[in-house]
Amino acid sequence: MDYSALAEQVRGLGAYKAGVVDLQDVRFDRAFRAMCETNACGNYGKCWMCPPDAGDIDALMNEAQSYQKALVYQTVGTLEDSYDFEGMMEAARLHNELSRALAKWFATLPFAKKLHLGAGGCHMCGVCAKRTNEPCRHPELAMPSLETYGIDVSELAASSGMKYINGQNTVTYFGALLFCAGLFFILTNGGTLFTGICGLKTPVKKLAWVFVLNGL
Repeated sequence: MDYSALAEQVRGLGAYKAGVVDLQDVRFDRAFRAMCETNACGNYGKCWMCPPDAGDIDALMNEAQSYQKALVYQTVGTLEDSYDFEGMMEAARLHNELSRALAKWFATLPFAKKLHLGAGGCHMCGVCAKRTNEPCRHPELAMPSLETYGIDVSELAASSGMKYINGQNTVTYFGALLFCAGLFFILTNGGTLFTGICGLKTPVKKLAWVFVLNGL
């Protein structure tokens, strides 16, 4: 399938650029977890969608690598200078607004399996419930970052035909929808129905019929 129409829709919703890549071409590195552990952002152990609460890095990388495609998008904000922290935060806010809008659109796409990853941790709530020792308030909307799953964003940008840095006095943020393009069902000789997503097989129950839904 030609996914260029999906990328065009994402651009129409406000992304600076968007593109679709194969997950097999995306580089993963568990070293990003060590970077999180330095807690430069102050969110380590303070956000349910950030390490260490997001999960084991190897398990997260394996989960992400089980998908087939990534619909990558970026936003670019303009800064007064390289010290314009307020401008960076405003650009981050606008990126997160776009990510929330895209999440609603992504939910309507008929992919067999999907995972939405954002920039710099989850920003759904003003203060994460983790900081007040409460359960996540919006688990259906919460969004972990690309780095939490061990994705090398600079190489993801390159493989998507995008620049990781877009010139002097700019700040660039990325997000991606990981997805599988199809769901298939196989009826074995023993009569057990298996459902397969991205090459994984899980027994469902015995049935006397079978159908196949190929990739979109």
